Amino acid sequence: MKAREVEFEGHLIDSMIFTKALDIILDLDGEFEILEFRVGKKKDDPSYARMIVFGRDDAHLEQILKELHKIGARIPDIEEVELAEAPADKVLPDGFYVTTNHPTFVRYGGEWLPVEDISMDRVIVIRDGRAYCIPIDEVVRGDRVVVGEKGVRVVPPERPRKSTVFEFMGGRVSSERPTERMIEAIAREIYELKLKGGKIAVVAGPAVDHTSARNALAALIRDGYVDLLLSGNALAVHDIEISIFGTSLGMDICKGRPVPGGNRHHLYTISKVIAAGGIKKAIEKGIIKDGIMYECVKNNVPFILAGSIRDDGPLPEVITDVMVAKKKMKEALRGINMVIMLATMLHSIAVGNLLPSYVKTICVDMNPSTVTKLMDRGTHQAIGVVTDVGLFLPLLYQKIKEIEAKE
Repeated sequence: MKAREVEFEGHLIDSMIFTKALDIILDLDGEFEILEFRVGKKKDDPSYARMIVFGRDDAHLEQILKELHKIGARIPDIEEVELAEAPADKVLPDGFYVTTNHPTFVRYGGEWLPVEDISMDRVIVIRDGRAYCIPIDEVVRGDRVVVGEKGVRVVPPERPRKSTVFEFMGGRVSSERPTERMIEAIAREIYELKLKGGKIAVVAGPAVDHTSARNALAALIRDGYVDLLLSGNALAVHDIEISIFGTSLGMDICKGRPVPGGNRHHLYTISKVIAAGGIKKAIEKGIIKDGIMYECVKNNVPFILAGSIRDDGPLPEVITDVMVAKKKMKEALRGINMVIMLATMLHSIAVGNLLPSYVKTICVDMNPSTVTKLMDRGTHQAIGVVTDVGLFLPLLYQKIKEIEAKE
């Protein structure tokens, strides 16, 4: 048997960190011996635990320690981080450290450096005395890359210390919760966040256009509750199609019936916007008179539209290089405090992979598996609202306006 001493510190009981640690050890057929456990005496006091972890051999023990490290385990002895040079551009040294989306620190030069721009499935490099979290494609030859877990500390998110919608939801997915109560609680979170100067990003799919949610999202943008919009070509095209033709995917939005020749409307829309010189120019020329993109331009709310192989056109503002789009999204998400994901599995998972775990994340979708897949891919902080986005957004906007009127 091989053994290593580890320690945990934080809200270990109510955040279930210690329970998770024991589950990891047992699930991986390891053993443990608890040496010390100090429980915080007051609500805000941290707890401390120290234990010995046993594995069959060095490889087995290392496997267990890697998993424990992800939830905040650390080696009691303070060790400097281990670095190795990248042998070539986009090529990493053996044993390189792979990040989680939790706040992370590395011990370098006798100090704990915060890892900047943390997100999952990336690497850590030290440049000019600072630690950066970067994707593989940004690694250049000679970069000093962190290898192994030595000298690396991860701080997992803790359960909120007061009652919030995120505590109420408990990070689970269910279609049986009282939706109106939930939406009211989310509205309160949004209102209070904006009152404190926080920033909110919305990730939206074209289903927002095909329902009554479009006007509600446009109103939220107009009233200052959205600071960033992330989406694709389809949301913008069908939003503008509604403004020009009153149809979405050729369906009359008001009557809910197909319009003769309506299947061509989205192509006409794309052509008109390209001829105008882009979305902003089309708004200036009076071609686009309302809607989501209209409010973004009029209220200086930045938007990023990422392309895909399914796109028609696309619109001039769509970024067709997905790696460039990902980089721009990552940059735009800096300083964002909450992300609301609306009826889009692919964009939700993509954006979720770019977020630190402390960013409040709400995923709204008719399909429970969308939220489940989002969490399975590592966005464990997300809460799921299983409902029709066409019902959710108008009610959310209504609840926010009611809170505004009372305050």
